[in-house]
Amino acid sequence: QVQLQESGGGSVQAGGSLGLSCAISNLPASMYCMGWFRQVPGKERDWVAAIHTGGTTSYPGSIEGRFIISRDNAKNTLYLQIDSLKSEDTSMYYCAAGRRIEGGGLCSAVGYWGQGTQVTVSS
Repeated sequence: QVQLQESGGGSVQAGGSLGLSCAISNLPASMYCMGWFRQVPGKERDWVAAIHTGGTTSYPGSIEGRFIISRDNAKNTLYLQIDSLKSEDTSMYYCAAGRRIEGGGLCSAVGYWGQGTQVTVSS
């Protein structure tokens, strides 16, 4: 079955960097809109980055250029590099595969989610 497995989360100091990975099984990542989302308890899941089938990347306006999404088609793996971490970046981060792209570049019609990886930023 399809599996998305995130890794790379952890506890870091504010100002540091972190690289997240999402290993994808039984689904060709290059043929989907692949995205990263994050969620804190009690709040909605927010989109933070997407990479489309052609390799174009998109981010919501609230992301200040500190996030970089990439994809290795040969490894079928999705990545998210986060620099200059802030305490408000503390969240569970999820990767997802969607079949559509909405206005602004958000992946939608998400059919597959990973289990998430926790990022905790201390000041």
